[in-house]
Amino acid sequence: MTYELYYWDGIQGRGEFVRLALEEAGSDYIDVTREPGRGTDAMMAIIKSEAEAHIPFAPPFLKDGAQIVSHVANILFYLGPKLGLAPGDESLRIFANGLQLTITDFVAEIHDSHHPIALSKYYEDQKAESKARSAEFRTSRIPKFLGYFERVLQRNPAGGAHIVGNALSTVDLSLFQVVEGLRYAFPRAMRDFEERFAGLAALHGLVAARPRIAAYLASPRRLAFNENGIFRHYPELDGES
Repeated sequence: MTYELYYWDGIQGRGEFVRLALEEAGSDYIDVTREPGRGTDAMMAIIKSEAEAHIPFAPPFLKDGAQIVSHVANILFYLGPKLGLAPGDESLRIFANGLQLTITDFVAEIHDSHHPIALSKYYEDQKAESKARSAEFRTSRIPKFLGYFERVLQRNPAGGAHIVGNALSTVDLSLFQVVEGLRYAFPRAMRDFEERFAGLAALHGLVAARPRIAAYLASPRRLAFNENGIFRHYPELDGES
C-alpha cells in the first residue's frame, strides 16, 4: 500500500526526515500537498476533521491505510522496522528512538535560532533577539549536540560506521539531514566540522553516497533549502557583520 505523507508544500522542514527514510527504502509514497487536486486543503481537512478520532496536532503525519501516525520521531519509530531501517534488537531500537528524540530537540533549537520570540512574528520582527540567540546557539548548542552524537558514534560497539548497530537506520539518515541543514544555515560555524566531528562527517558522506539517496538529492523531489523552512541562512546569524 502506498504511504501518504502530509507536510507543508514548498519547504523541506520536518517532513524531510520522513522523506529520506521513504526514499532510501524505495517505498511507494505520495507527498500529498504536492499532488494536483489535493494540496494543503487535503492535509487541513484531516487536522480539522470532526469525524476522525485520531487527529494529528500538526504536520508532518503519515497515513498507512487507516493508520495515522504523527510526529517525526514517532513516524520513524513506526516506519523503521517496516522499511528495514531499524535495529532488530529491541534495546537498540529503543536507544535509537531516544537518539531520534534528541534530534527532535536539536531541530527545535535550530528553528528557535531565527524565531526565538514567537512563531506568529516574522524574522524581521525579532532580528535583534535572533542575533543574540544564534550567538549562543553557534558557540554552545551546536558543539554540544554534535559532540554528543559524535561520542555515541565512536562508542558504538559494532564500530563507527553507523550510530546504532551495524546497519543503516533512520537515525543515520536524520543526522545527515541535520548536518546538511546546518551547513546551509551556519556555514561559518560549520567550517571546521570535518576536523572536530570526523565520525559524523564520515557518516554524512556515507549516507550521501547511497544510490537511492544520491538519486533523490539530484531529483526535483528534493526541494532546496530556503528561508521559509527550519534551516535558514541569514548571514548576520552566522556571525557575519
